[in-house]
Parts: sequence; C-alpha cells; structure tokens
Amino acid sequence: MWRKPPRDCIRKIQNLQRVVYNSVNICSLDRHIITMNLALSQVGNQMSNLTGVRAIMKDIQETLAARKGEEFINLSAGNPVILPEIEQMWRDYTHELLDSKDYGEVVCRYGSSQGYQPLIDAIVNDFNHRYGLNLTARNVLITPGSQSLYFYAMNAFGGTTAAGQMKQVVLPLSPDYTGYGGMAIAPESVLAYKPTLDTDAANHSFKYRPDFSQLQIGEDTGCVLFSRPCNPTGNVLTDEEVQKIAALAANYDAPVLIDSAYAPPFPSLNFTEMTPIFGDNILHCMSLSKAGLPGERIGIALGSEKFIGILESFQTNMCIHSSRYGQAIAAKAIASGRLADLATTVIRPYYQHKFTVLESGLAKFMPQDLPWFLHRGEGAIFAWMWFQDLPITDWELYQALKQVGIIVVPGNSFFPGLREDWAHKHQCIRISLTASDTDIDTAMERLATVVTQVYRGK
Repeated sequence: MWRKPPRDCIRKIQNLQRVVYNSVNICSLDRHIITMNLALSQVGNQMSNLTGVRAIMKDIQETLAARKGEEFINLSAGNPVILPEIEQMWRDYTHELLDSKDYGEVVCRYGSSQGYQPLIDAIVNDFNHRYGLNLTARNVLITPGSQSLYFYAMNAFGGTTAAGQMKQVVLPLSPDYTGYGGMAIAPESVLAYKPTLDTDAANHSFKYRPDFSQLQIGEDTGCVLFSRPCNPTGNVLTDEEVQKIAALAANYDAPVLIDSAYAPPFPSLNFTEMTPIFGDNILHCMSLSKAGLPGERIGIALGSEKFIGILESFQTNMCIHSSRYGQAIAAKAIASGRLADLATTVIRPYYQHKFTVLESGLAKFMPQDLPWFLHRGEGAIFAWMWFQDLPITDWELYQALKQVGIIVVPGNSFFPGLREDWAHKHQCIRISLTASDTDIDTAMERLATVVTQVYRGK
C-alpha cells in the first residue's frame, strides 16, 4: 500500500527541486531551450535558434492561446487542407499495405539509405514516361522531407572547403522560402539577390523576375537554390530563366536545386503552364507534403548520379533513411497514376479557386487609389501582397491586423541571404489560401480597412 512520505522527506525533495531549478540557466524563450550552463559550439548556437516563420509562429501560437475567447481568421498556416479525396487515397493504400505480405518488411526492417526500391522504381517509370527522360534508379534519392534534402545540399556544396575557400549557396531570386535561412551551418555562405519588379499598376499586380544584370554565379558558387512555384510569392520562373541560371552554374560544375514542392506532376499546384526542367547539373527536388503526406516527411531528388551519391552519403550519416511506411504507400499512389490524377483534378482546382476568392475580395474592398499590389497567382498555396511606401513596417501591420482578428505572416522573414538593406522587405505579407471562402472574403474586407487607415492616417 502506498504511504505518504514523511514531512521531512518532502521538505528535502522540495529543497532539492529549488536547487536544481535555480541552477538551470534558461536561455532565450525564442529558442525554447533549457540548458544547464551549456557552452554550445558554433554549430550548436546556429542550429538551436528559431529562424524565419518558425519564430513568427511562436508569436501566433501565444496570441491564440492568450486570446482564446476571440475568433481569429488564421491566414498564416502552411499546413495543407485535408481534402477528403486525398485522405481517402492514402487510407486506401494504407489498407493495401496492411493486408500485403510486404508490411513486415516495410515497417519492421531497416532499408536502403537511397530509399524504398518500389518507390524509386515508380518514380523512374513515371518520369521517364511522362517527360521522355532516361532516368535509372541511381538518379533518385528519397529523403525525410525536402527540407532535409536542402540541408544536405547547402552544407555539402556550400560552406568552407578543405582549402579554406567559402563556397556560396546562391538564391537567385529574393524573396524565397524562409526555411533556406536556417539550414546552412555557415550562414554567411547564403547569398541572395534582389529581383526586378514587373508591375502593372492599373491592375494592382506585380511579378518578381531574376535580375541577370546583378546575379553572379562564379568560382565561389557551391550550389544554386530556388523554389518553383515559389513559397511565399507563387512566382513561377519561366523555362528560359531556369535554363539561363542552369547554364551559368554549369560553367562551374555547380548543382542547381529546383525546389519543386508545388510543381507538377504532384502536387501540381501551378496555376499557369509550366514544365519541370531537367539537366546534367539540375537537381529536381520534390515533396509529397502538399500532396497530402506532410506528416510522413517524404522528399524526392532527381538528378545526376554524382550529385545524388554525395547527398545519399550525407543522409546515411545523418538519419539512415526516410520513413518506409510513407514511401510504401507513396509507391502505390505514384505507380497507379492516382496521385498525379488527383493532383490536377482535386488539389490544384481547390487552391486556384481560393486565390480567385482572395483576388475578388481585394478588388471589391481595397481602395483603387492606394499603392497595393498582389503578386500574380502562378502557383502554391499562398498569396503575396506588397504595399508600396507602407507608412509602417510589415511587423506593425501584422500586429494591427491581429487587432481585427486576422493573422497573416510578415514578409521580412522571406528574404534569407539578402545582405543589402531594402525597404521592400518590410512592405509585404504572406496570406495562406487554406481558409474557407467566407473567411477569406471577410479577411480581405478587414485588411482593406486597416490598410486604408494606415495610409490615410485615420
């Protein structure tokens, strides 16, 4: 039978707890780390900090927790909407896996660092047939999400070489995915370039384009990285722009990683016609997160065997391999053609409709005489707005929108590696397309009210 400890024993435990608590050095809350006077390495300091949107999400979570009685329209989320047809597809293939003789081999065994062979075979067959390629299994690597793939690449090809040379990770078009900012062990290796702005004032729209007069790819370039379609802007670089970047990098044997997390053939979140570009120095990098599997962390790299081999070795040392359960059901979805079909008939139309709702709301509510611009909706699950000569910062606008029940993401965290001061960085916001039609419309009305007050000083 349990007995209550003696009172003096309780006091000793309480005193010990106080000693332990007082000896703990609580680091900054932004880092979410409790240490006991730890002296972290340079890498430890770099990798234990929250960067980009992850830091913003902490503020968003605290706001939602502190103001539970209030209703917010949350337009910050990067999580894809759980679409019934997509969820059902993954349920169906899960049932198939559970009932198959392969289940034990998939779940109860380690596998190859390169990936699950049936998934590799399905990808090779699909891409060779779809795009007329000549891929073999040695041209494919499966990773635990595409972000891990960029971590491998940025630190394998970028950073300080054995000879002491700093190899740069070039981001040719800024803004771009915020996550690139926290992946380099040598953060000084990341270098981004300002774009040119193609504006259409009459229609309140604009588009970023690479500024080839400024872009420098040379002997000190380790690799090039950009997203297409782009998170956060929805921008799609043209075929000609991609080929020009790849040609510049090829002169120095630098790989070009194209982050295709929103590209065809899955999840096909391109709202404009686009063709995946392949080449000897191009690594075509995909993710199944926006195809309904963000929890399983599946990234896919297609490219030259010499680059794939380096990244596979990096992965072997890092984590052995990606989840084989996720790979097994993905193999079935790709081999059957069902994933690619649902991408174009369900996933793409859903988000393209949401962008249309947002675009219509802005046209309806935003004053036409104010200098606001919506980036052309060419893909992804976000909208990107620029407020030219905004009288306040993007962070202050984010705070003002919270006061009317709207949560967006300030734009300044989407400029990793951009070293020059640029007012434009503090004049943009990212808006998620994951809310209901009614909420998006309501949010645009409230956004218009706040922005009008900001510009007109009322």
